[in-house]
Amino acid sequence: MNDKDKLQAAIRAVRVLSIEAVQAANSGHPGMPLGAAPFATELFANHLKHNPKNPSWDNRDRFVLSAGHGSMLLYSLLHLFGYGLTLDDLKAFRQWDSKTPGHPEYGHTVGVETTTGPLGQGIASAVGMAMAEAHLAAIHNEDGFPIVDHYTYALVGDGCLMEGISSEASSLAGHLKLHKLIVLYDSNDITIEGSTNLAFTEDVLKRYEAYGWHVQEVENGEDTEAVAKAIQAAKANGDKPSFIKINTVIGFGSPEAGSASTHGSPLGDAGVLFTKKTFGIEDQEAFTVPTETMDWFADQKKTLEGLENDWNDLFSRYKEKFPEKAKAYEAAMSGELPDLDDETLYGFVGKAATRKLSGQVLNHLATKLPALFGGSADLAPSNNSEIKGGSSFQAGNYEGRNIHFGVREFAMAAMANGMAVHGGIRPYVATFFVFTDYMKAAMRLSALMKAPVIYILTHDSIGVGEDGPTHEPIEHLAMLRSLPGMTVFRPADGRETAVAYRYALENNGPTCLVLTRQDLPEIDSKVDGAKKGAYVLSDDDDPELLLLATGSEVSLILEAATLLRAEGKKVRVVSMPSFEVFEAQSDEYKESVLPAAIEKRMAVEAAATMPWYRYVGLKGKVHGIDRFGASAPGARIFKELGFTPENIASEARSLFE
Repeated sequence: MNDKDKLQAAIRAVRVLSIEAVQAANSGHPGMPLGAAPFATELFANHLKHNPKNPSWDNRDRFVLSAGHGSMLLYSLLHLFGYGLTLDDLKAFRQWDSKTPGHPEYGHTVGVETTTGPLGQGIASAVGMAMAEAHLAAIHNEDGFPIVDHYTYALVGDGCLMEGISSEASSLAGHLKLHKLIVLYDSNDITIEGSTNLAFTEDVLKRYEAYGWHVQEVENGEDTEAVAKAIQAAKANGDKPSFIKINTVIGFGSPEAGSASTHGSPLGDAGVLFTKKTFGIEDQEAFTVPTETMDWFADQKKTLEGLENDWNDLFSRYKEKFPEKAKAYEAAMSGELPDLDDETLYGFVGKAATRKLSGQVLNHLATKLPALFGGSADLAPSNNSEIKGGSSFQAGNYEGRNIHFGVREFAMAAMANGMAVHGGIRPYVATFFVFTDYMKAAMRLSALMKAPVIYILTHDSIGVGEDGPTHEPIEHLAMLRSLPGMTVFRPADGRETAVAYRYALENNGPTCLVLTRQDLPEIDSKVDGAKKGAYVLSDDDDPELLLLATGSEVSLILEAATLLRAEGKKVRVVSMPSFEVFEAQSDEYKESVLPAAIEKRMAVEAAATMPWYRYVGLKGKVHGIDRFGASAPGARIFKELGFTPENIASEARSLFE
């Protein structure tokens, strides 16, 4: 066979393995792999810089399957290119404990760069990866030594482009002129309900041209030579992200080609046989690939291995000429942290809002950790999230450390996920706490991927005041605490805020810092106790009542305890900045803070009461907010809703009746 025939055989192998795995699972999406296999295989074979022998090579190109429902396309490619997925893994598609889940999962399957499936998030995360590449290149590269020099590719479908997050992310990518970002649009005009004519008739190319992208169209997705030329033209463009619309037929070669029925349902045994006949291999046993085709893939793997060898040689020369820069690069890519504990870190105290104290801690850490990189959704002055002297990350100034995400909260969080899994930086993003409603789907993927994103979330309660209930988060703490793998801190002062940052930088997963708008009094917080998630802040001998709180309500229960002690009651005051960290402690430590023998318990938090009952029990009380807030000065709202020392003391007294 000539080279063209070999490529066509490889495409056929990708298609057939994909539909056979879907059929074996009796579940999945065969249509997209059948339609997109030609351009995806062309990309992996002839354009994508990767090394299957070392999937974590720093300078590899990143490939994001934003249309994650077509996961078998990616799994077939990873198997055939030698990433370690076996035929047995493909046969176990969508089964318990398999390496081939229904949608690609980062950290679960080798070669998967980010978790996708919720449509639109993949392209936004790809934008984040391209931002990371641009930033790292600006910092670490030297003339003649482009040690950071790779592309990010995203395969998107109609559904991805309907989701609003794709607009948010693509708009910013165009503004930033991220020319190392190439999006391949599998345009097959079909969604689950039928033709895209039902709901999606915009001119997508004009839309992306308006965003400031370089746009192209490949009329026939079967034409791999046209695809190759388009990718080459995209790479030659040096000042814009690239968008390539590739017209394909969903379910190509199957009996229902071009119809919605091939989107999310197996073809059936007869349909698989029909499709294999279309490709001229009806007698080929299931899950087999001809030897000559496997040999072709093996040759590709050897060629790809040479790409990393060339880079290793480049880096060796870079290391010899720029030893300090090489050391900094290696530290960044390995995630190495400096010693974070020092007197300065825990010295940001005094009467102040925790958002302001957070800004001081952030800037202190930024002097020690160059990898800190992030910004706000147009709220940096309010979030106190700017790195002073860090300049703005913009086209022409990619070394800037402050990202201006604009009013794009959802995309911001998804971009941060992309940065985190790309490696080399420690991303943080900031907004008002109430807007986690917009970000939740991306925050969920942060937790699922164990992506170490730092979420700075200010204006955390009814203390927002005059902006009213639309801006006063009530249920949000309960929501975030319910996310597996999400660590939430609501600190009461500067020391607890510093502990939260320290934890976030060492955490193997995302961390939320929930911070006040209003000033809080300085308290005698304990660093060692805060590091354990909860600790005894104030105590009496043989306490008979536990008062628990987080954040702005810790100082409130301290005052309430003073009133109760004046009446002869013995009180233990517990600050509980992080439920998740506390739950990770030993049973002995948890018992030492919250002795089971003390049944009189009251928790106080300006948020939904639900999460607290695990700590106060059926005989305890929770003073929280199970209603929306109000528009008035924050102090007035706190008073009207019973958040005063006198009212808390009164409610606590009822536990003695």
